[in-house]
Amino acid sequence: MEQTLTLACKLQPTPEQSSQIEALLKAFADGCNFANEQVNLKTTSKTTIQSQVYQQLREKFGLSANQAVRVCARVGASRKAAKSKGEVVKEFRPTSADYDARIFAFREKDWTVSLTLLNGREHIKLDAGNYQRGKLKGRKPTSAQLCKHRDGGYYIHIALTDEVPDPIKSDKVIGVDLGRRDIAVTSEGDSWSGKDIQQVRDRYARVRASLQQKASKGTRSTRRRARQILKRLSGREQRYQTWLNHNISKVIVLSALRGNAIIAVEDLTGIRERTNEMPRSKTERRRSNSWAFYQLRLFLSYKGIKWGVELIAVNPAYTSQTCSECLHIHPVRGKSYRSGKSFKCGHCGNHCDADANGSKMISIVGGAVSLLGGSVLSCNLEDHIRATKKQLTLGVGESPRTLVGG
Repeated sequence: MEQTLTLACKLQPTPEQSSQIEALLKAFADGCNFANEQVNLKTTSKTTIQSQVYQQLREKFGLSANQAVRVCARVGASRKAAKSKGEVVKEFRPTSADYDARIFAFREKDWTVSLTLLNGREHIKLDAGNYQRGKLKGRKPTSAQLCKHRDGGYYIHIALTDEVPDPIKSDKVIGVDLGRRDIAVTSEGDSWSGKDIQQVRDRYARVRASLQQKASKGTRSTRRRARQILKRLSGREQRYQTWLNHNISKVIVLSALRGNAIIAVEDLTGIRERTNEMPRSKTERRRSNSWAFYQLRLFLSYKGIKWGVELIAVNPAYTSQTCSECLHIHPVRGKSYRSGKSFKCGHCGNHCDADANGSKMISIVGGAVSLLGGSVLSCNLEDHIRATKKQLTLGVGESPRTLVGG
């Protein structure tokens, strides 16, 4: 089994090389737009696209043979992705260009990359940190993407493919409850508070609001200075959140690896759309929409593949309303099962942290999903629990333990 990861490295081009990169990015985007206009919109095969516009791409835009091939492949892949979403490809912007082994090479001896631009081959120096150097040492990557980021800098995104171990087969499951108050709580007792990241986000929000006001209403020098500070601060909040999610996901995956366990998380797809329909203050809306739960799930996924730890997503329905000890669903009408971070079961008297209870329930449901060898239970659990909840409200029926256990 193989896994491909992308390593972003900053380039240090000379002024002349920078102008050549700009010309290449523009020609690549123009070629993509030309191919997208000339070939039938329903055509997604890169071979078919290439057979119709290859010569024109070379003659009209000055692209090399492999660059023209990459243009056709980009258009085909973009059309397939858009088709899966029910959309159409409208325009390609000059922000990136694809490279294969014939027009790209990494040279470890002088830490440069060799790229074919419009006027020939250029060796461009890498501004690589210790992490990038460790990943690239002794490697011969065969594909990459030349990109221009929003900060105006040029980067090379290098694809690294590695053999990964087969996933661990185990009946032990670590449940992970995701949230805003606590970023993650595991059924093993580990937790990461969201207090620090919320304070960081609130501080940056206040600073941005103040600077944006000065940039629009201050004196000329004040406006210029405010724009400079905004540019300098751009991306810091996002980088901090990414760093935090990387650390949390690594600890969880390594814990599962040591315990020979599977990781189960909630499938929170669409939660933003649902919560945005609720009446909330502007601050609460901003905090909710900046919650990077999906990024954490992606990090858990790729790190799990890297170390052979399986990740499963379960239906989150009623996981926070079910007691992890007796598996009775709450609340009963007229009573509250949760107050703040506290969960209290009105059936067995279990009193514990609400997020810890949720993570244990996710572990229980994840165990059932793993036992069935798929997400069948996750898909159908909501209907079963809804029916059981109705029976419990009426005071009849069995505990949901029978349903969860199979």
